[in-house]
Amino acid sequence: MRTTFNNWYDEKMRATEALSAETDRAEKTLETTSTIAIVGLSRSFHKDSQFVGRYLQNAGYDIVPVNPNADRILGEQSYPDLLSIPFPIDVIDVFLPPGVLPKAVDQALEMEPRPKAIWLQLGTGQNPEEEKKVSGSGIELYQNRCIKVDHQFLIRPKKQANTISET
Repeated sequence: MRTTFNNWYDEKMRATEALSAETDRAEKTLETTSTIAIVGLSRSFHKDSQFVGRYLQNAGYDIVPVNPNADRILGEQSYPDLLSIPFPIDVIDVFLPPGVLPKAVDQALEMEPRPKAIWLQLGTGQNPEEEKKVSGSGIELYQNRCIKVDHQFLIRPKKQANTISET
């Protein structure tokens, strides 16, 4: 049985051809991701970034906190910036105010190997300058979307169906 929220998500994220195509790309990205760096992951248990980080951990992703003011968050070593991470990252999830997020996008573009995607969380709005920077880089850019919400509606139902069919 589909919930009202499922219907809402489908209506909003498939409202246009462009949104539907972006949602399909987001689904593929999430299916092929294992490591997610969360830029701006807070130490505070009550912040949205913490809630999303915990959700992603529980969903089976390896999370990498990026916060210059913390040594560890959610049991994981924290890094001061993206360029300090010594291993490959699949997705960069950005929880920063719009005025500060260009630095994270610039660092993501400098990473080797490059991530598959940069996810600019809800509340960051549309960022045409960042879109221009990322265009042609081979990196997907998702703007003003919540990675947790996308996972919840695109990936989790598939995993639940697989679990039920295995029993």
